[in-house]
Amino acid sequence: MSRVFGNNVLTCPECGGQCRVIACIEDPAVIGKILSHLGLPTQGVQLKPARGRPDRQLDFVDVV
Repeated sequence: MSRVFGNNVLTCPECGGQCRVIACIEDPAVIGKILSHLGLPTQGVQLKPARGRPDRQLDFVDVV
């Protein structure tokens, strides 16, 4: 998790003490209720589809 978040998530950012996981919530309905209560978005962002390869190679001319 530290590779993803960039810090040790099991260390308290305020006191430096050790934290422990007390729950792992996986039910989407419960997650939605918690996020709503906290005023956070419950829907993910809509991503646009990835762009395809260019149809042809671009030739660059050296300008002197």
